[in-house]
Amino acid sequence: MSTPERPAVITDNAFRFDSFSNGQYLYNKKTGRLPAMGWNSWNAFGSANTEELTKAMAEKILELGLDKLGYRYVVLDDGCYKPVRVNGRLSNEETKFPGGFRALADYLHAKGLKFGMYNDIGTHLCAGANVGTCGFEAEDAKSYVEWGIDFIKVDNCYYLWDDATFSDRENARYTYAPNIKSISITGSGHEQKLEAAKAKIIGNGPSFSDDHLTGIGTFDGTGPDVSPVGPLSGEALFEVNVPVAGEYALTVEYSTGREPGVGAWLQVALGHGEDLEFFYDDLLPETGDKETYAESPKIPIRLKEGVNTVRLMNHRRQENTLYSYSALKKGFEEAAPGNDILLSTCEWGKTQPHNWALKIADSWRILNDISFQVGAPGNIGHTEWESDYTTSITSQYNKAVIMDEFAGLDKGWNDPDMMVIGMGGITETMSKTHMTMWCMMNSPLMLGLDLRRVQKGDGLYNIIANKDIIALNQDPLGIQAKRIYSTAEEQAPDTVYLRDNDRVDVLAKPLADGSVALSFINLSKERKGSALSVDIPRILSFLGGKLSNKDALAKATSFLVKDLWTGAEEKQTEGIFTVSGLEGCDCEVLKITPLGD
Repeated sequence: MSTPERPAVITDNAFRFDSFSNGQYLYNKKTGRLPAMGWNSWNAFGSANTEELTKAMAEKILELGLDKLGYRYVVLDDGCYKPVRVNGRLSNEETKFPGGFRALADYLHAKGLKFGMYNDIGTHLCAGANVGTCGFEAEDAKSYVEWGIDFIKVDNCYYLWDDATFSDRENARYTYAPNIKSISITGSGHEQKLEAAKAKIIGNGPSFSDDHLTGIGTFDGTGPDVSPVGPLSGEALFEVNVPVAGEYALTVEYSTGREPGVGAWLQVALGHGEDLEFFYDDLLPETGDKETYAESPKIPIRLKEGVNTVRLMNHRRQENTLYSYSALKKGFEEAAPGNDILLSTCEWGKTQPHNWALKIADSWRILNDISFQVGAPGNIGHTEWESDYTTSITSQYNKAVIMDEFAGLDKGWNDPDMMVIGMGGITETMSKTHMTMWCMMNSPLMLGLDLRRVQKGDGLYNIIANKDIIALNQDPLGIQAKRIYSTAEEQAPDTVYLRDNDRVDVLAKPLADGSVALSFINLSKERKGSALSVDIPRILSFLGGKLSNKDALAKATSFLVKDLWTGAEEKQTEGIFTVSGLEGCDCEVLKITPLGD
């Protein structure tokens, strides 16, 4: 195999934008899995991880009993391969991993642990090695199966069909349609020209500018500025009225660019869902610049008698990314039919993966990295509680907390990146709240610290090994918590994207035993002294049919209330649950169990 020269021709509508929400999965993707738990090398060691360090982390997992709590995946991140392929195959970096990957997998499996690895859908890995899976998916899948992996994290650097990290910025030509000034329809003695102003815009992104349409495509969701709720793309719809059914020619007056908002890839289609039919899905000849307009080659199109809605769009940013990740998933299925390898996609929320990754993946990253200052042997790295970009606990939380409707046992899990507990820059209080957030939100729990710094009973251990808190993440009902109240947004706290951390949030999570977990989270670094309460009617109004026993909660005359961080329990009869105040960055987590008469 070799690196492809252009995006794949998509002939199967299963990869199309219209199919993202049809509930159908690709290549035997399994459902019913709870979030993965384990340890990943990146935040602890960056590219400096070694076979020796990996084995030391495995031994600490066993020594601390973390495996018995669910932390079983040991994942090698970037930096473990030779910098180039050997005879077209991936191979271990012999200084760092002298025993090879199969031997390491056998070592971990013998200890009851699972083995995970890393790659990228681009040409290179993010740290620069020229061994990305692009064009080599089938071969790489065979290698991973031979090595006995159980989990793979797949990044999105150096991607050929998008201006992803380290990719050519001019790849925007693939992700946006050209500017459109008009369309013309000819055939059966009929001629019709429709100016851009006649189009109907749907979704987000496209707009009218002077005499043309621009911004048709999928805009970038990687950074914190874009809400994860709502469409990330849009279309221009033209109503074409023809006298008889038959073959017609569509001509588009257009100009191309290579920048966000103006590209060269156009999709022309009619219908939706099962009736979807494409008539063009390719680059148009480039016009030199976005100010120069030209007429496209005639595009054959079949129209019915009367009114037809012609869709001009470019959903390729999402479709290409799904297709590329699917190629590796297909390789796994061909190499080991029915395999149980977990796929963690890591494209940083660029294409709203929570809309499409459920078709192939077990989890999907929702933002760029939580920290860019990772550790190394002898260096614990650095992270932040809050920041203007993605590199903080609250930046990740603020997006993931309103994404609950996109997650579940029948879909997969939103991934706000690996945990930064134990890194520099945050306190134990922040780490405790970080753990609470990730467990309430059913995020994968991938530890990212040098576990040799942890001893049983110390502060870090008590956070990562809290059985009651972990149980929220691994609850068999598998429902991500919903934000049911925020001091910054009372009307729609479950969907409004909030970035100002001067607030307290209340999350509610239904549990399989009929109880509900409530977390009160102070996002601010300042103490919030006011009392805050939520009652049973509010819980019922937001969780509704998600509760495993709604009637028991609604009719209960008393409740057992357990503080999951202190272990304290009390019985109360009011059905109103209150915290009297919270220190900066602190939280309180209550498990509310309805009692009978």
